[in-house]
Amino acid sequence: MDALVIGAGPAGLMAAETLAEAGRHVVITEAMPTPARKFLMAGKSGLNLTKDEPFPDFIRRFSGGAREALGYWDTEEPDFGPNEVRDWAQGLGIELFTGSTGRVFPVGMKASPLLRLWLARLREAGVELRTRWKWIGLENGFHFSTFEGKRTLAPSVTVLALGGASWPRLGSDASWTPMLEASGVDLARFQPANMGLQVHWSAAMQRHFGSAVKGVAIHAGPQIARGEWVITSTGIEGGGVYEIAAQIRNGMEAKVDLFPDLDQTAVEQRFGKPKGKLSIGNWLRRVLGEPVKTAILLEWGQPWPVKASDWAKLARALPLRHDGTMGLDHAISAAGGITGSAMAPDLQLRALPGVFVAGEMLDWEAPTGGYLITGCLATGRRAGLAAALYHDKTG
Repeated sequence: MDALVIGAGPAGLMAAETLAEAGRHVVITEAMPTPARKFLMAGKSGLNLTKDEPFPDFIRRFSGGAREALGYWDTEEPDFGPNEVRDWAQGLGIELFTGSTGRVFPVGMKASPLLRLWLARLREAGVELRTRWKWIGLENGFHFSTFEGKRTLAPSVTVLALGGASWPRLGSDASWTPMLEASGVDLARFQPANMGLQVHWSAAMQRHFGSAVKGVAIHAGPQIARGEWVITSTGIEGGGVYEIAAQIRNGMEAKVDLFPDLDQTAVEQRFGKPKGKLSIGNWLRRVLGEPVKTAILLEWGQPWPVKASDWAKLARALPLRHDGTMGLDHAISAAGGITGSAMAPDLQLRALPGVFVAGEMLDWEAPTGGYLITGCLATGRRAGLAAALYHDKTG
């Protein structure tokens, strides 16, 4: 065995593929019974592989202390950006399409066909996958707990791609952090990213649980999200919330614009409709025309304005009243992880020569919408290339 990859998510599989293409004998270990569980879960509602947009706009969506680890930060020609992701998926035989928002999906939408083809290509390249191998120690080799007992591997190079701390039931449980910290690797505290917001609703909102909120915009600092979101029994979830969740987590106040496509005058004209003897609720339902928007304004809009101009201002900047973010267990991804100072530019850990890192273990974050998967694939490829070169130099 020339190279060991620990973790069989997108970053680990890409690192293994890159090492195998370079002619290395690769073994992948995975703690779960099957590979890429989080990848498959993310693809249940449609596998969003990447985003088709100008590259400067694309890279601006990444943040965190180790964002440079993507390998193409502040560059005009990415090592493995959206175009390369599309070419790679099509090379597997996956037909793609681009939606109206620029999001790129497989025609079949699901992740499982792509994963099957990917694993088949890895097997043909001689990559060996060992499941139910949980990494438990790092002293004179990599120690694993397996269904056959304890095992130790001593590879020439290793790529760690163990995920962050979100969705632990799918394998990303951050159980690797004590081992790396004990080895002198600097870590930033994990925080939820791409998460929903907790809301303690009034009883009147129960009828709207499960309803989608469309055609609004959420403002949080300089960030604006136009995607839809869903009202749940515990709060709000969905792409439109995830897009600005990091800003809210970091303390920015959020406002909801119920009429993002109208100017102030047009909104004032709507609220100029006479109320007469109608209740506030019935009047607002006539003004807004949509039950869900009306419910949100009733829930978050008190105290009620009097003048049409003040109602319009409120509807254009309705305070998003929440009770904090959802925790890591319910977050799609995590911020925090291995800091930029802990790594060399090639993603090699300074404290552990010959050990490279990739994926959500690193301290970077990005919104949903294709950014996360692209980032994992990009760091996996970069770590694999660097590990292959290190093997050549030291082997």
